[in-house]
Amino acid sequence: MNALVDHLHTPLPAGPGTPQLLLVDDDARLRGSFRLLLAQPGRDIAEAGSGEEALATLKARSFDLVLLDIGLPGISGLDVLRWLAENRPHTGVMMVSGQRELEAAVRALRHGALDFVRKPDDLDFLPERVEQTLLRLRLQRENAEMTARLAHSERLHRFLVESSPDIVYTLDENGRFVFVNPRVESLLGYARDELLGSHYTRIVHEDDVALARFAFAERRSDERASTNIELRLLCGPRLAGGRAQRHLVTTVSAMGVYDDTAAPGAVPGAPSGLRQRRRFVGSYGVVRDITDRKRAEETISFQALHDQLTDLPNRRLFKDHLELALVQAERRGQLVGVMFIDLDRFKLVNDTYGHLLGDELLRSFAHRLRGCVRAGDTVARQGGDEFTVLLPDLTNADDALPIAQKILAELDKPFLLGDREFRATASVGIATYPRDGLTAEQLMQNADIAMYEVKTSGRNGGRMFTTGMNAGHTQRLALENDLRRAVAQGQFEAHFQPQVSLGQGRVVGVELLIRWRHPVLGLLMPGQFVALAEETGMICALSDWVLERACGQLALWHALGYRHLRMAVNLSPLELVRNDIVERVTAPLARHLLPPGALEIEITENMLLDDAPSVVEKLERLRAQGVRVAIDDFGTRYSSLAYLRRFPIHSLKIDQSFVRDLGVEGDSPIIQAIVGIARGFNLQLVAEGVETVEQLQALRAMGCDEVQGYLLGRPMPASALTPLLSHPPQLPTPLGG
Repeated sequence: MNALVDHLHTPLPAGPGTPQLLLVDDDARLRGSFRLLLAQPGRDIAEAGSGEEALATLKARSFDLVLLDIGLPGISGLDVLRWLAENRPHTGVMMVSGQRELEAAVRALRHGALDFVRKPDDLDFLPERVEQTLLRLRLQRENAEMTARLAHSERLHRFLVESSPDIVYTLDENGRFVFVNPRVESLLGYARDELLGSHYTRIVHEDDVALARFAFAERRSDERASTNIELRLLCGPRLAGGRAQRHLVTTVSAMGVYDDTAAPGAVPGAPSGLRQRRRFVGSYGVVRDITDRKRAEETISFQALHDQLTDLPNRRLFKDHLELALVQAERRGQLVGVMFIDLDRFKLVNDTYGHLLGDELLRSFAHRLRGCVRAGDTVARQGGDEFTVLLPDLTNADDALPIAQKILAELDKPFLLGDREFRATASVGIATYPRDGLTAEQLMQNADIAMYEVKTSGRNGGRMFTTGMNAGHTQRLALENDLRRAVAQGQFEAHFQPQVSLGQGRVVGVELLIRWRHPVLGLLMPGQFVALAEETGMICALSDWVLERACGQLALWHALGYRHLRMAVNLSPLELVRNDIVERVTAPLARHLLPPGALEIEITENMLLDDAPSVVEKLERLRAQGVRVAIDDFGTRYSSLAYLRRFPIHSLKIDQSFVRDLGVEGDSPIIQAIVGIARGFNLQLVAEGVETVEQLQALRAMGCDEVQGYLLGRPMPASALTPLLSHPPQLPTPLGG
């Protein structure tokens, strides 16, 4: 760094200025004669009459030339000369001596004087001698300045080369290193002396040797232009750590070096038959490490074409692969399969357990998916919970089905995510070229349609696309658009079904059941649109409407005097995982001045079996507010008695499938067991789907608290249910009563 600082601070040499002369002689008349002889425009002449005065003048200013009398009294001319040699080495001195001082004059020349003149004999030649001496001094000064500049330039060049962050090299005409700077030691791990005399192929990756030869070869067409190429250079053992193939990616500049010797060469058609050529003597250039840049570029390129979560190809790369496979399939007469895979209810998993666990599920599923396909197949993530698989070179269209079945079988195995096991299912749609489409867009769309057919049929399966699915897909899209319009325009209706206490013989509860008054299709049941609302995210708006409508109607009934009445509403699993669900449930209660215990939230037991911390926390908060919680369709899934004790549950609802069996068998061990469970945990028990007197009598005999079903009243508008509150349906007399 000092060399660079010195160079930057080197002053530029001053241009030729006015010559400064000093005349030193104790004879004033002689000094006057010197002045007359030497005076000319552009020349400044000063005088000193003694050695002491000369020293004082020299200390005060600088002179180009001093005419110095040797025989000065006191401080002699030789004393002044010695002082000048030590303190003003660049000042020229011309000695003036008499005949008797010739020996002293010779001594003065040995001490650095440039010339001497004898007085008075040489005075006629004095102007010419002074002019020659000034010229000599100017040439010496210019030479010194040039030498200093060259020295500074050399130091700067050496500093730049030695301190360069890049490797600077020179090769001879045979490709051997004749110079390399110290950067090669830290960058590649070779000692400088180790490489000198070695051929450049020693450090070039074997796959790049041909490219290197092209860069360093002489081009016998006048001077070679600079070449910049990328080469992989091998690291020395010191940096490779025993791995001989460790390398750096570099850019190498190569510039030809030629001598100035001209050689004749025949040029066809040229009159003289001669042309000048210069001999190639080697190459020089710079090697720059771009490994990190290349790695960053590769990372950016990879991220542009791959999913960052799973490292699978993304939508764009999958389409490129698919389009290439279709071109090859057309040329070879082959089949191509496309799978569209969607994880069932992934949004529920994501919202229930959090995005971190949801991401881990996606990564685990992607890993399993890769293990289910062939080596030449492409697995990609389209986004969210949607994946695609490209199956080229199919022999038969149905060959894709076993792969789909393998994927579903892999999903059937539980995922270990953190400290819990989780089971997932998927819906798989399959389309094949050329039967189901000739373009990538057609195949993707038809595989997607087939996947949605699986969704609407209960999920967890695979299906090949058929042309008949187009109509169903079109209908689904139309229904989705109609549902959005219905949410905006309020096309929904609330129907209510009574829940009758077997002990009191009156209506003690009401369940709100939503209906959609479609302008064309008429009255639609929940099974025809709730699943679609969940998939499209419109379930939140529906739930808000249900909660507001339920609380508003219940407030009217309470105002009529039926303050014992409670209202039950179904809550979608997607709703219960929302962070604001407690506020959204309690807000309409507060608006309508209802006690929290008048509202009962019905949830499915699988939500509790999943034991999601977020769900438990929200149920605890609802119970703290006084809201009741009921388990709907109890016993239809994998039940666990532990959650009945741990979670804030108020009642169980026996599924109508168990009640229906009572009409055939007259007894049900399952219902008996459920009754025992409810009694053991001090829970209210409600039976759904009661349609016959025999079912009601059996439920009463087994100890059921409340019943609900067509026998007691179908779902009906509020206006139709209000009379039942004061005149409840007549219950049959208990058997043996």
